[in-house]
Order: sequence, then C-alpha cells, then structure tokens
Amino acid sequence: METGGSKKRTNGTESPSVLVPKRQRVVLEEFPDLNVPDYHPNLNKSASTSTLSLLPNSNLDNSVCNKTNAKRESMQIVEPYVSDVSVYLRMMEVQEKRRPAVDYMDNVQRFITTNMRATLVDWLVEVADEYKLLPETLHLAVSYIDRFLSIHSLDRSKLQLLGVSAMLIASKYEEITPPKAVDFCQITDNTYELHEVLEMESHILKSLNFEMGNPNVTTFLKQFVTIASENQKTSNLQFEYLCNYLADLSLLDYECLQFLPSVVAASVIFLAKFIIRPRVHPWTLSLYESLGYGSDDLEDCVTILHDLYLSRRAASLKAVRDKYKQNKFKRVANLPSMPELREHYFEEVHGSQL
Repeated sequence: METGGSKKRTNGTESPSVLVPKRQRVVLEEFPDLNVPDYHPNLNKSASTSTLSLLPNSNLDNSVCNKTNAKRESMQIVEPYVSDVSVYLRMMEVQEKRRPAVDYMDNVQRFITTNMRATLVDWLVEVADEYKLLPETLHLAVSYIDRFLSIHSLDRSKLQLLGVSAMLIASKYEEITPPKAVDFCQITDNTYELHEVLEMESHILKSLNFEMGNPNVTTFLKQFVTIASENQKTSNLQFEYLCNYLADLSLLDYECLQFLPSVVAASVIFLAKFIIRPRVHPWTLSLYESLGYGSDDLEDCVTILHDLYLSRRAASLKAVRDKYKQNKFKRVANLPSMPELREHYFEEVHGSQL
C-alpha cells in the first residue's frame, strides 16, 4: 500500500481550515508480505473468579490513617460488586459477537497476512504514543481491527485506513479529549482523505453492530495487577510497567487471538513474576483462587509471550520495545529473563502455596 512516501491525493476541493498542533509525523511504511506458518489454535476455556478483597491493612500516622480509613470505607462499598463485575466481564469475553475469529487469516483474508497485521499494530503503538492515548484505547482499537477482519476481506491498500479509523472510534470511546478525524488523516501524511476515514469509521461501526465495549486484556489486567502486587517485594510500579509491556507485546502476535483476554492477562502476571523472580514459583494458590486459572491453563500463552519478550517472535518490530526502554517506564524492556521457562512451574494445576 502507498503511505507517507506516496503522492498525496486531492479531490479538487479545498477542505475547511482546521488548526492542528504541529506534530512530528509518524508514517507507516510498506507492509511486508512475508510467508508465515499456518496456525490453527483452539479457543481457551474461561473460568469464573471468586470475590476479591482489596482492603488495605497498614499502620500509619493519624493523618494518613484518616485517608486510609476513607479509602477503606469506599472499598467496602465497592467490594460487594467486584465479584459480580468479574463474572459479567467473563461472560462478555466469551460472547462470539465480541471476539474475533481465531482463523480469519486463513478463511477470510486473501490479501492480508499476519505480518501485515503485526506491522500495522506496531505502527499504531507509535500513533498512540504520539497522541498520548490510553493503553485501553490501543487495545480496543486492535480488537476492532481483528473483529472487522474476521468478517470482511480487505485489500492491503486499505489496512492502514482501517487502523486509523479503528483508533478514531476507540479514542472516542475511551478518551476524554480524543484526537479529531483530521488528526488521523495527517498522521498518515494525508495518504487518506477525511471523507475516507469517516466512511471507514461508519463501515466499522455498522459491521460490528455498534458493539464497541468488549473487554480486552487491559480490562482484566488492572484488577489482576492489584491482586498480584500484594506483598510484592519488588517495586510495584516496575511490576505494573512490565505487565503493561507484556500486554502490548501480545497485540503483535496473531496467535494470541486464540486466548481469552483474561487468559492473556493472567499469563502476563505469570510471566512478569517469573522475569522478576525466576527462582520463585510465579503461581500461588491465592492467584489460582482469585484469577480462576491454574498454571497449566496458562502454559501455551506464557510461552508465546516469553518468546515475544526475548524477540524470538516479531523481532523486527521495534515500537513497543522502544517505548518501554524509556526511563519513564523504568526501562522494563531491558530487564533480563532466563531463556527457558521452568517446566515444573506448569505441572501444578492449582499453583503452589509459597
């Protein structure tokens, strides 16, 4: 497809003057058309979760205690709903209308490959970073892309258009002040005109029947990080950034579509704990009871994520990795990891009590 380096098109009419802050343009290069092995995954099973207790417990001075008590009272109000919300999200994530087909590359697409998809997602990471969008916006946009491609064959020249239009919709859904449609035209160096972006936006909305609120990995990861961070000996902020990094890496790999978002989120927790403390079993009885997955449920997903982390997969894609090498993310992309996962960590279905 032609992108930033291509000749800009005009429709013969001048568009209204719009004041847009000057930005450094991020332009997607030509999608590589590389051969990748076929993959036919089976959808993972889901599981229910138990009621979660999130109340703090610490000895603080009087001023801090007052704030803690206020927070505790707030949490006590919210706590009865936590289990119901978790069950509802687990029910939503298995609904067929909210999930992409795990084999759409083989059965639907004729001109799009998994490598093209990965290149697009990597570029969208740059776009999200350019406009300072939330992680939820990025993950929601990718889910729209996969769901759309599950039902519509698309020409490769329109793949970037699909990407920016999906990001536009996700921004409107998640952001307080989302970028305008014209911003997404300019981020492609005006490869696409405004009316094309708006037409694709309408096409996506109609194709997905306006079901735009599907849960994704970030939906579950926020809750899972809170649970896993209890009594964590390392910096909670470092652990959180590492989890976010692994979650973003999962977007690059088409094979991750076989797993439910909650499975990917749980696998992220498992691998993050392994990277930080490789000689300690990552999965505990408490995590099994709270998240609803045994370590054996996560093995396939953790293996893919570990390969992504070590650049055994998607090695040529740099946007996610460069993002998390920055100081503001505590350079978690540079954390070392053992080259192989310990097999016995996946043998105990219910985890271990450490």
